[in-house]
Amino acid sequence: MKSVSVVVVGGGVVGFSTAVCVAEALPFCSVTLLAEKFTPDTTSDGAAGLLFSAPFPDIALERQRRWFKDGLDHLMAIAASANSPDAGVMLSSGWQIFKEVPEEKTPFFADLVPSFRLMTERELKQFPGHKFGHAFSTIKCECSTYLLWLEKRLKKAGGRVQQRKVNRLEELSGYDIIINCSGLGARTLVGDTTVYPVRGQVLKLEAPWLKHFIRAGDGMTYIYPGIHHVTVGGTRQQDDWRLEVDDGDTQSILQRCSQLVPSIGKAKVLGQWVGLRPSRRNPRVEREVVQLGGRRVPVVHNYGHGGWGVTLAWGTALDALGLVRQVLHELPLQAKL
Repeated sequence: MKSVSVVVVGGGVVGFSTAVCVAEALPFCSVTLLAEKFTPDTTSDGAAGLLFSAPFPDIALERQRRWFKDGLDHLMAIAASANSPDAGVMLSSGWQIFKEVPEEKTPFFADLVPSFRLMTERELKQFPGHKFGHAFSTIKCECSTYLLWLEKRLKKAGGRVQQRKVNRLEELSGYDIIINCSGLGARTLVGDTTVYPVRGQVLKLEAPWLKHFIRAGDGMTYIYPGIHHVTVGGTRQQDDWRLEVDDGDTQSILQRCSQLVPSIGKAKVLGQWVGLRPSRRNPRVEREVVQLGGRRVPVVHNYGHGGWGVTLAWGTALDALGLVRQVLHELPLQAKL
């Protein structure tokens, strides 16, 4: 089979995951990844990176479970390998705690993560005011390290990486297949105004005595120990485009986290970060054919993961790979149109 030129737009965790999946599985494809920004300047870089998810309303739950499981299995294998420190991937155990008993007592991924169980009353005494909780293990993925590791893996598979801003799909009409992993950029790249920002602010602390993750049930307050620092947060401010650190948010985060773990007050602040989650009612993982420069060009979309990009990236990348395979199967037909 002659070489098929594939371009992936987007340098975050979804873009690199998708490019690696295609380059490794389809060696006859020439894969180029284009992005305006790369690590440490992507939204993925500041992600807390704990594998965790909530269900999307209009996607079959089995498909979402597959995305979660594929991502977890992929990262668990890295965590158990010699690549763990180089990739920034580690196993993490901890608690999700609730002030009131939730309607659904177990999340949809409960049987997929290791060691899931309900917290005991004795454990809950650590967190006054909280009546219910989950204890389990999952993956902590530090994207500033992981993205560099994925880039090396992509290049090893023959892929290329170029820094370039793509404003319109028409600029990519020379490629055989376009894969759109542009996140929030999809608003302008493909005119999708249903994708919107949810502003997130986090702090990175020096607190090596903290070993377990703690996540409040509202998803707003969390403490995630990592390899080099502890990430604490956060904010979920919809349609807020501000990228500057907000001192009020900083104080709120420290106050809320100190209520859960008083020793947070003794931690040294190493840095602060703000990012815009590319949110959508549901992620868009589908294909279409668009008319570009007099040609019908297949486009595979994979964006709109919101705060679950790190969790779902590998799973949706495998789905995108499946869509690319479908396109390749039909390419001879496309050529006749």
